[in-house]
Amino acid sequence: MSADDLALRCATQDLYSSHSGWLLGWLRRRLQCHSDAADLVQDTFVRVIKGRRALDIREPRQYLSTVAKGLVIDLFRRRALEQSYLQALAALPVDEYPSEETQAIVLETLMEVDRMLDSLGDKVRQTFILSQFEGLSYPRIAERQGISLRTVNNHMAKAIEHCCLIRMGLL
Repeated sequence: MSADDLALRCATQDLYSSHSGWLLGWLRRRLQCHSDAADLVQDTFVRVIKGRRALDIREPRQYLSTVAKGLVIDLFRRRALEQSYLQALAALPVDEYPSEETQAIVLETLMEVDRMLDSLGDKVRQTFILSQFEGLSYPRIAERQGISLRTVNNHMAKAIEHCCLIRMGLL
C-alpha cells in the first residue's frame, strides 16, 4: 500500500470515527427512522470512499450533511417512484400481473431511467418523456410545448446523448 493510499485510508477512518455518530443522529432527527438513517450513514461514507476525497474535506459535518441530503432526496424519490409503480400494478388484471422477478427488473430500470433524466433540464426531460413514454411525434411535442420542431430535435439529441454518456459511465 502506497503512502498516499495509507494516508487516505487513515483520513477516512478518522472521518468515520469522528463523525458517523453525529451524522446518524442528524439523519434520525430528519427521517424519524433509525434503520433508514443507519443505511444513509453507510451510503454517505461509501460516497466518501469512492470519491477518494477524505484528505480534502475541511468542513466534515457540512460536507457529510450535504452528501447525506442528496441521499435523502434519492431515497424519497426512489420510494415515490416505487409507490407509483405499485399503484400501476394494482390497476392491472390479475392474469396480467408480472412475476416478482419482472417487477424487480422493471423497478430497477425505472430507477435507472429516473437517475438518467434527473440531471437533464426540465424542458429537455419533458420532451424526452413525451417522445419515449407517451409516444408523441416530434411535431405533436412541438405543438404541445409551444416550441419549434428544431428545438424538439435539439432537445431529443441532447437527451439521448446524455443518456448514452451516463450509460457509458462518462457522466
